[in-house]
Amino acid sequence: MSAYDAKSTVRPPLDPLLAELVAYTLTAAAPTPLARETARYCLLDSLACMFQALNYPACRRVLGPVVPGATLAGGARVPGCEWELDPVIAAFNIGALVRWLDFNDTWLAAEWGHPSDNLGAILAVADYESRRRIARGEPSLTMAAVLDAMIAAHEIQGVLALENSFNRVGLDHVLLVRIASTAVATRLLGGDREQLASALSNAWIDGGALRTYRHAPNTGSRKSWAAGDATSRAVRLALLAMTGEMGYPSALSAPRWGFSDVLFKGKPLNLARPLGSYVMENVLFKVSYPAEFHAQTAVEAAMTLHPVVRNRLDEISEILIETQEPAVRIIDKTGPLHNPADRDHCLQYMIVVPLVFGRLVATDYDADIAADPRLDQLRSKMVVRENPEFTRDYYDPDKRFIGNAIQIVFNDGTRTEQVRVDYPIGHRLRRKEAFPLIEAKFTESVAPKLPSTQFAQLFKCSGNLERLDSTSVAEWMSLVSGA
Repeated sequence: MSAYDAKSTVRPPLDPLLAELVAYTLTAAAPTPLARETARYCLLDSLACMFQALNYPACRRVLGPVVPGATLAGGARVPGCEWELDPVIAAFNIGALVRWLDFNDTWLAAEWGHPSDNLGAILAVADYESRRRIARGEPSLTMAAVLDAMIAAHEIQGVLALENSFNRVGLDHVLLVRIASTAVATRLLGGDREQLASALSNAWIDGGALRTYRHAPNTGSRKSWAAGDATSRAVRLALLAMTGEMGYPSALSAPRWGFSDVLFKGKPLNLARPLGSYVMENVLFKVSYPAEFHAQTAVEAAMTLHPVVRNRLDEISEILIETQEPAVRIIDKTGPLHNPADRDHCLQYMIVVPLVFGRLVATDYDADIAADPRLDQLRSKMVVRENPEFTRDYYDPDKRFIGNAIQIVFNDGTRTEQVRVDYPIGHRLRRKEAFPLIEAKFTESVAPKLPSTQFAQLFKCSGNLERLDSTSVAEWMSLVSGA
């Protein structure tokens, strides 16, 4: 009888994919210098996203302890806030802040996602563990450990996304946030091979959230806190594993009851390439616009066209949009848009705002801006179609482009030039443009919310990789929080 017979009580060996994730998390080679420097910028960019999100009452409403007053002295801190929380709840808070405005980094492949979402678990656990160590008279973790955990989480989430399309079976990409966060959180807590295998197997057994809240007619604000929820669950599973809680070796492959059979139509999961630091080196930054990433180049094209059309809006007969297949599938929307979450996942809305106003900022998704009648009038004139070349370049591992093109047709039959943008400023091929803008985003977002001397200290220790590496997690978290 096979060890994989569904009726056998013989305990099978650890699923190969689980074993590979465990081995990578415990014994990965040192990340490349490019990956570590990119991780530093990713940290600055994510912190900027967190501090911007604090401006929004809808975000602040979901933050804090679950039960009012249920704080934890010596617990994990939340950037921009004064709470000390247990790390499970802190992870939710941090993850929600990073993700709220859809302005953090992105990874696009067969599956999509935002690898910096994992900072919810990473910062919460690193701070909690560091403060525990200090209480025992031991040194804090350093920010080098945070950057290394970020690189590993990016890699796990991103490489799993290359060829495994969870969206095509109706599952949301935050599943991969939970997997990656579980791995690195367990490692930060000092977990060994058995504990990592336990935590990761339980993370897969949790299944996946439905994508219902990302798509019409149900698009809503859960997409802004779903990653925080995933990181929170990851920390809980990591802490359980550290108590000796058992794992399930064939969580993925078990016939009938495993993840593949139940949720992935019987297909095995695979890693498209060896795990290293590929994802961090190639991650996409949202530098210019808080917009779903498949639309970033469309927004850039619309900004280019704004000076040409701003005085001729009432003369427009058609707006012709060419895009990639994933954009057609997930953000091509017609009809009423019901809330900010609906608007920031609508390709047409993200194009029409810069055409009309010459900008796209987070407040442009609010109801008062959306009420401008010109926006819906122009949306009704938009024609969206897939450009097969854009789709091919999107999936090409050596390109990872996110192409969009826009052309405006006027009532008299004349046309603008077609403005085509193959990849945005945050793409690997435009990093030299991106890094100064990330630093500006960081300063403009964080400096107004911290005392000047505190921000100066934060800027000094974060503005150089060597200094950041040597800064203790406890010190860095004290600089970004009020606790």
